[in-house]
Amino acid sequence: MIHHRWDISPSDAIALQKELAGLVRQAPLSGDVRTIAGVDCAFTDDNRIVAVAVLCDAETMEVLTSAVEVQPCGFPYVSGLLSFREAPAVIAAVGKLTPAPDLLMCDGQGVAHPRGLGLASHVGLWLNVPTIGVAKSRLRGDHRTPGLKRGAKAPLRFQDHTIGAVLRTRDNVKPLYISVGHRVTLEECVDWVLRAGRGFRLPEPTRLADRHVARAKRDV
Repeated sequence: MIHHRWDISPSDAIALQKELAGLVRQAPLSGDVRTIAGVDCAFTDDNRIVAVAVLCDAETMEVLTSAVEVQPCGFPYVSGLLSFREAPAVIAAVGKLTPAPDLLMCDGQGVAHPRGLGLASHVGLWLNVPTIGVAKSRLRGDHRTPGLKRGAKAPLRFQDHTIGAVLRTRDNVKPLYISVGHRVTLEECVDWVLRAGRGFRLPEPTRLADRHVARAKRDV
């Protein structure tokens, strides 16, 4: 687990990202996965962030519980530093879940990030939980186009290293960009994203978090 201040300058945040990236572990899951949480967040017009965590049964994807966290947004928008805006509320929302998730899926990047520390990696390090980055768009790297059928994938590469997978999660729809957050392998990330699919582009935990956060934003 890590701890640091969140109220720092963008230049200090970049330096901290570079330091923390070296702590990310890409290793096989160390225990059974019985529960998976998905997280997503949104911003209000009065500069608050709404984060939602939805806990699902890993086998059935049945919703077990959910949590909402609303906080003032204390960090400016800077490309590549979104975790400093989003992670505090996301971490707080996940912390409200009982039981704690065995695996966490974040709507954002893991190591497929300019400095190797996207939201999924940052949150995974802070909570010391296996975490997967499930992003809708590419932030770094190059790739060929994967096949059009569900399960088709292509490596996401940067400087001769594989940093993620471009995964087709539904026939003939745009692929997702999957990367390791923390304490999981890329192969396991791809496997769990597909296992968590229920016919939609997004895996069920993050799809449900996206729906919940839209409702929560209207209610704050």
